[in-house]
Amino acid sequence: MSLDNFQLPPTVIQSLYSKSLYDLHTNQATEADKPPEQISFLGSNQKKIAILVNAAESIYLPDDELNFLLGILTACKLSMADIALINVSKNQDLDYTTITEQLKAEKIFLFGLLTESLELPLQFPHYQVQNFNNQVYLSSKSLDDLQKDKAEKLKLWNCLKNIFSL
Repeated sequence: MSLDNFQLPPTVIQSLYSKSLYDLHTNQATEADKPPEQISFLGSNQKKIAILVNAAESIYLPDDELNFLLGILTACKLSMADIALINVSKNQDLDYTTITEQLKAEKIFLFGLLTESLELPLQFPHYQVQNFNNQVYLSSKSLDDLQKDKAEKLKLWNCLKNIFSL
């Protein structure tokens, strides 16, 4: 008798394969089932503008940087009610899709952050207005660096005038 023509009875085959390779009746939640954490931000986000900073030593921003940001917002005819100020060091696993889904952000400004930190699939230099995914992105040096350098402030201001039609 050859092994090529060997046949097992159905009852033996059934006993060999009594367990399924995939359990359809699990009650365990998977990572994909968990809702993403809510983004903590300062402001009311009325104009769908997300401002991202990295300030590990404070909840949102140190006082002097916050005052500087308020000056920038005032010059752009905006207020804290118009934006969502997000400290990426206080929001774990933050990426651009989460910002888009939760905040519906139309404009995203990165102060002192690299595009890789948000898992953006593109890279662009500081002070280059970048359109992607029906959103406007602008990357800049940190607010602390901007306060100290007049040339950098001017570069930022020129971009903001373009974005907000000032």
